[in-house]
Amino acid sequence: MPTEVDYDIIIVGAGPAGTACALALRGSGRRVLLLDKASFPRDKICGDAVPGHALKALRQLDPAYVDALWQLEPRDDVRRSRIVAPSGASFYMHWNLRTFNSPRLDFDAALFGLVKQFTDTEICENTALKTLDITPDYAQLTLADGTELTARLVIGCDGANSAVGRRLLPEPRLARAHHSAGVRAYFENVAGTELGTTEFFFSQNYLAGYCWLFPVGAGRYNVGLGMLSELVAKHKVDLKQLLLNTIKNHPELAGRFREARQLGPVLGFGLPMGGGRQRPCSGARFMLCGDAASLIDPLQGHGIDMAVRSGIMAAAQARQCLAQNDFSADFMRAYDAEVQRQLGPVLARNYRLMRLLGTRPWLLNLGARLAQLPGLGRRLQRLLG
Repeated sequence: MPTEVDYDIIIVGAGPAGTACALALRGSGRRVLLLDKASFPRDKICGDAVPGHALKALRQLDPAYVDALWQLEPRDDVRRSRIVAPSGASFYMHWNLRTFNSPRLDFDAALFGLVKQFTDTEICENTALKTLDITPDYAQLTLADGTELTARLVIGCDGANSAVGRRLLPEPRLARAHHSAGVRAYFENVAGTELGTTEFFFSQNYLAGYCWLFPVGAGRYNVGLGMLSELVAKHKVDLKQLLLNTIKNHPELAGRFREARQLGPVLGFGLPMGGGRQRPCSGARFMLCGDAASLIDPLQGHGIDMAVRSGIMAAAQARQCLAQNDFSADFMRAYDAEVQRQLGPVLARNYRLMRLLGTRPWLLNLGARLAQLPGLGRRLQRLLG
């Protein structure tokens, strides 16, 4: 064992999970390195909706973080969502927590900037992880440029195709029932939109999925479509073409997109959803956070809040590991237990709801009618929110 490891903690991936973890380690007095294979700003294919719970978790760390994010431009402050049932009937859900939409190109760069501004974290951009080995005494990392580093603990925050997860856990078989595929593109000149309102359109044709329309500021809109991977495979769906067909032919969207202009290509991404049988989130000298740990909400498809919250939990566990000088798999299971305690119940509930609503379109049609009745609308919001 080297007399001195290079770092106490190396965080791989500087998206919302990695940056939240670094922010939560502020003031720990530990040597922390945050590395990412890209250079910021960099795009992330996503719906661009920032859930209110992500901002709430960051505010609990330091209100200055969220105050800075509220200055972000472009941005659209979200107050409500409009749900359009397969029947065409719609209802609104009003959100209690303040939230906004912003392109991930800008939002992730802003989070990255907070780490630079508020912490002593060392940062290494444009640096991919090549190999990772766990020894009894340290983690050994080799970077793409040949640099070798050692750390007492590695935290994998590097997305759905996590290099940390691939190297340290058995490669899981793709469980299409717990995985979604999505596509998105940016548009401008979309008619009939309302700032502060996100829209979800459910279809009678392809269930367990929906089309979304999110304003993201500066007159632009994130327009996308997501669907369970098992349905994509079963029906051999071309999601990119289906999105373009939907906005061209959907009774509500066709007119609104008649004069719209597409900005760039339709891009696809995968969503490993939570709520199913989870593989471990940790092991000896490592933890996984966010998308790397399959912590994506199955009902609404968002993962930023789960990423931020799990990154903060990983930082708390890292402090305990370093204080106790215990990096064993057994000691690390406290992190898995905390993830399950805080996030597990809502992920499991939302997975069941997604399966229920996705296979029974009449339930959404009924919900759209019931939402118009006094009192029932609030109960429906609590159920879906």
